[in-house]
Amino acid sequence: MVTSLDGAVQGPDGRSATVSSPPDRVVLSLLRRLADVVVAGAGTVRAEHYGPAGRPIAVASRSLDLDPAAPLFTEATHRTIVLTCASAPADRMTALRAVADVVVAGETSLDVPAAVRALAQRGLTRILCEGGPHLLAAIVAAHALDELCYTLTPGMVGGRSHRLLEAPTTLRSDWSLGHVIEDGGTLLMRWVARRV
Repeated sequence: MVTSLDGAVQGPDGRSATVSSPPDRVVLSLLRRLADVVVAGAGTVRAEHYGPAGRPIAVASRSLDLDPAAPLFTEATHRTIVLTCASAPADRMTALRAVADVVVAGETSLDVPAAVRALAQRGLTRILCEGGPHLLAAIVAAHALDELCYTLTPGMVGGRSHRLLEAPTTLRSDWSLGHVIEDGGTLLMRWVARRV
């Protein structure tokens, strides 16, 4: 996850790439290569224009507001996985099943532990979550996040932007700093969850 110095997770164009930096992009590329699967929320997938990647992509979506004709589905080297819940629109679920592996995990919202188990059953145990803030909050609330790779870039965006976590309620989570590297004003941090 990346934020600007003033806490913005995205620039005025709605993309995190706008607040990123060259060192952040190097780390992100490395993390993707180390992961078995990249997980992102549907809003992030749409905003960032996700396409085919060298690793399987899993998209978390309750509404299934996804275009089955998008390159993420039609040009993927690895069949895209869609993580959703039982209450998702049946017509959209049917359309996506034609181009993706649809995993139902939860009744009215995504059951994060069930989704993690479903990915593990496919041999995808090294999971990289690229956000967005709502999905990250759900993962933190489920105590399913072991490490947070967080980049703080030296620019400011101003205006209104999402925070790193967008949770409907207050949640408490404690972390220990594992590593920090500074490169050209960019702080690259690895935080480790404290399990109590």
